[in-house]
Amino acid sequence: MRSLWKTVPLERWLLRDIAMVGVAIGVVGVSFGAIAVSRGEPAWVPLTMSLTVFAAGAQLAALDIALGGGGTAAAVAAGLVLNARLLLFGLAVADVLGGVRWPARLLGSHALVDQSAAFALAQGEPARRRAAFFVCGALLYVMWNLGTLLGVVAGRAMGDPGALGLDAAEPMVLLALVLPALREPRTRRAALLGAAIALACTPFLPGGLPVLVALAGVVAAPGGGTGGSYGAPGTEGRT
Repeated sequence: MRSLWKTVPLERWLLRDIAMVGVAIGVVGVSFGAIAVSRGEPAWVPLTMSLTVFAAGAQLAALDIALGGGGTAAAVAAGLVLNARLLLFGLAVADVLGGVRWPARLLGSHALVDQSAAFALAQGEPARRRAAFFVCGALLYVMWNLGTLLGVVAGRAMGDPGALGLDAAEPMVLLALVLPALREPRTRRAALLGAAIALACTPFLPGGLPVLVALAGVVAAPGGGTGGSYGAPGTEGRT
């Protein structure tokens, strides 16, 4: 992995954006760990979940169902439904793990989350896609588990962690990252249509799936597609 980073350096602005998402993930991890412990779960439960599952939304949903008396089977089923979208993400970034040995493939499958897939797909060259994928996945894994640990330690002293709104940190950071891209008219139309589709589907689909359905906005919007690339203003074409 070290040789990969040396041969395919990532720009400072891209590393900055990945770091911002990592900080947000860590804050959400604090919320997860604190909520679990404050509601009576032993510390090893959230810590083990974060190490082995590494899926923020699925973990929060499973925890909510378990604490609500839904049972283990229902909690596991909810997590599987939420993570079903990763099957599609895996197909989209299949070339990222092409030609690497099976240990790296195993680590890569564990690092596959929404954010690592998004950063990888924003890169044009296969080597850069692989670098962005692993850098993002590794950072998010570390930050998520550190956040969970901090939340577990502080959980009993926080009262109601949900009242602090920590779970809103990640979506707000992601929104800040994509706002510059909305200056492009085609991107803006696709985003607005996708948001409308997601809102319409939310009452009828399990959490996480409306986001996938919203991708239809890219195809259905006039002049579908973004016609650009990911990044802050002035980064168009830097792939």
